[in-house]
Amino acid sequence: MKNITILGATGSIGDSTLSVVALHADKFSVFALSANTNWQKMQTLCEKFQPKIVVMSDQATAQQLSKVIDKNIQVLHGSEALNTIAAHDDTDFVMAAIVGAAGMASSLSAAKAGKRLMLANKESLVLAGDLMMQAVRDNGAELIPVDSEHSAIFQCLQSGKSGLNKIQLTASGGPFLHTPLNDLKSITPDEACAHPNWSMGRKISVDSATMMNKGLEVIEAHYLFNLPAENIDVIMHPQSIVHSSVYYNDGSTLSQLGNPDMRTVISYAMSYPDRVDSGVAALDLTQNSPLEFYPPDLEKFKCLQLAFDALKQGGNAMGTLNAANEIAVAHFLNNKIDFLEIPNIIEKTLNAIENISITSLESVIANDKLARKIALEAVQHYA
Repeated sequence: MKNITILGATGSIGDSTLSVVALHADKFSVFALSANTNWQKMQTLCEKFQPKIVVMSDQATAQQLSKVIDKNIQVLHGSEALNTIAAHDDTDFVMAAIVGAAGMASSLSAAKAGKRLMLANKESLVLAGDLMMQAVRDNGAELIPVDSEHSAIFQCLQSGKSGLNKIQLTASGGPFLHTPLNDLKSITPDEACAHPNWSMGRKISVDSATMMNKGLEVIEAHYLFNLPAENIDVIMHPQSIVHSSVYYNDGSTLSQLGNPDMRTVISYAMSYPDRVDSGVAALDLTQNSPLEFYPPDLEKFKCLQLAFDALKQGGNAMGTLNAANEIAVAHFLNNKIDFLEIPNIIEKTLNAIENISITSLESVIANDKLARKIALEAVQHYA
């Protein structure tokens, strides 16, 4: 029996993880759950899964939850509590599914404690990739990617990296794959969040629409598979059936295919090196539309190009990119800026901050704070 701690339990990844847990109650038990402020949904999860510890983001929601759940469940709040449950002696596996920079510290805590870290929070590697990978190596942690693309590459590389030429991440293209650039000027937040294949939160849905999500995945792939930007490729694949591919020097290409359902990836991360039933139907290619592939339009999807540029620049550039993107997306979702202003704000922020090396968590946090300040100033220019 493995004890699971889910950071970000009320989101879509949390839902899928708990769905797999429910299918295999003989193999997995929920030890701890965390959420932002949705105490009503957390109440339901507590009643069903009976965790030992629950963490909410603030004291008010923690107190509200404490009034309505079993008194034997310990309720904590704040970022330090997230670190506590991620590194707890009774935690075996950690699902890191908190969106954005807010999930970085707890992911790092899990790695330092030698846990199996099932990483759905790509920002942990974008902001502090060198620190994270060092913590994994130094403490004997297991880092298993939960993004469908990185899981696909991880699976394809199980036979080794001998002769590896490049890896290729697929991208659905989101809702605007075939939308002309000029038509994107008037896009609304609801339109940007209407992903054709995946059900996701609003922030990550916008990232998919701008292709920043894929850009962050390129950076994540750099750290996970120890490859330079030149050996990482992106291809548009609107059906989301081929999740990614690896190319070898002998001309061979290996790909991982499956229906677009995160339970497949999550069950693999939980059961690795074995496989268990995920509850996902088997892929039937005869019942699918033809599979299409296109090169990315880097003029329309400028965020993807900015991510490649930041990766090549190295140091704090990737953290700057992420911070500026979080600020820009938040203001777009609040109707303060236009959709096409998101990459402009990111580019202005990148150009304004000196490139330096990242050597500690403190330097990551300081750069993140500075980048957010400058991005906010750029937002005011457009707003």
